[in-house]
Amino acid sequence: VLQHNDDTEDVSLFDAEEETTNRPRKSKIRHPVASFFHLFFRVSAIVVYLLCELLSSSFITCMVTIILLLSCDFWAVKNVTGRLMVGLRWWNHIDEDGKSHWVFESRKESSQENKTVSEAESRIFWLGLIACPVLWVIFAFSALFSFRVKWLAVVIMGVVLQGANLYGYIRCKVGSRKNLTSMATSYFGKQFLRQNTGDDQTS
Repeated sequence: VLQHNDDTEDVSLFDAEEETTNRPRKSKIRHPVASFFHLFFRVSAIVVYLLCELLSSSFITCMVTIILLLSCDFWAVKNVTGRLMVGLRWWNHIDEDGKSHWVFESRKESSQENKTVSEAESRIFWLGLIACPVLWVIFAFSALFSFRVKWLAVVIMGVVLQGANLYGYIRCKVGSRKNLTSMATSYFGKQFLRQNTGDDQTS
């Protein structure tokens, strides 16, 4: 059962260490196929982009391949891997008045059920979700400054599709931009206090 984003307390985005101390977490990968495809399509798209000139002399072939990989990645991450690996889901629906509504949900797990999110899967999910859009942003600036205009459309599509999943899942986790800011501030505050406490103890 999925609850709305007010209950997003299951997956740690910034501070997995505190959650680990509060409740047991499994490090075993419970969904190996989902974990594989979570990284496969997005990494493959990046590899094809970097090696396109070596793999094929046809720009159209490389462009179509990258777009297909990005589209498969967007669908898999949005509809499958997020729900299985970290218990998060975002989607859109249109009400009876024709208005579009975005819904950001997180699975609320019962303490009696042995369905705790795997820490290993959580790390794989967030690492792939964050790192790949950052790379596409770098590729966008590189294509712009090196005047590779024909690649800009492909790179921008990579930024948009993977950036959309990143934004959607962060909204699922933290609920709003305000919560994201407070969560980051809380994390760095804890790290600062922990470091100061450690320095006081050593002195």
